[in-house]
Amino acid sequence: MDLGLNDKVAIVTGASRGIGLAIVDGLAREGAKIVAVARTLTPELEALAATGVTPFLVDVTAEDGPTAMVEAAVERFGQLDILVNNVGGVRPRTSGFLEVSDADWNWALSLNLMSAVRGTRAALPELMKRPASSIVTISSVNAVLPDPSVIDYSAAKAALSNFSKSISKEFGPRGVRANTISPGPVETGLWLGHDGVAETVAQATGKDPAAVAADAVAGIPTGRFTTPREVADLAVLLASPRTANVTGSNYAVDGGLPETL
Repeated sequence: MDLGLNDKVAIVTGASRGIGLAIVDGLAREGAKIVAVARTLTPELEALAATGVTPFLVDVTAEDGPTAMVEAAVERFGQLDILVNNVGGVRPRTSGFLEVSDADWNWALSLNLMSAVRGTRAALPELMKRPASSIVTISSVNAVLPDPSVIDYSAAKAALSNFSKSISKEFGPRGVRANTISPGPVETGLWLGHDGVAETVAQATGKDPAAVAADAVAGIPTGRFTTPREVADLAVLLASPRTANVTGSNYAVDGGLPETL
């Protein structure tokens, strides 16, 4: 299926690994021109750069970071058609809410909410110049499934999904679509890597990280983690003209978690 993305220009944040890297790869396979935004150039992103992807190293939690990435994309390609707000992160709060400091809250909100707010604000003037442009934001099932062990992350993702819905209402009449994807547990370093969720929870509870990971998917009907590619495929579709009348929507990629139905 031709998704109509050939020569479209996209920015993808959090592009160095995991879901972001998979989205970059998926868009590139469809012929898009991509500015892959990350803080560091990983070997995986460097490999994609060799195929024509343009890495741009910047901290999107810095106030001027999102503006810089948009300026770089427009300077390089002369336009912007797609913004993928993917960057995000979580730190399990294993000591409970009373131990979550203002600094913890500021970190979670800056990374998971304000980076997308600033990125969207910077990109919209360029997106409105292009017909049928699109914003795809990676949220989380925790936006509707509050979890005290990730209380700051859950709150930030709820705000992020609400933000995207508001953007869809204001800018839909101006030709910009905005949708969210809410993954459940995904097979990435965020969950399964060193200092990831499984390892952090295991250290706090005395469990084995593999047991923590198994517990995380025990209530999922499919019985497994989502893969980055499965999230990326949906993101690429939502970015494309094939979904030209889809906006203000949220799509769960969670293996059928009953709590999010």
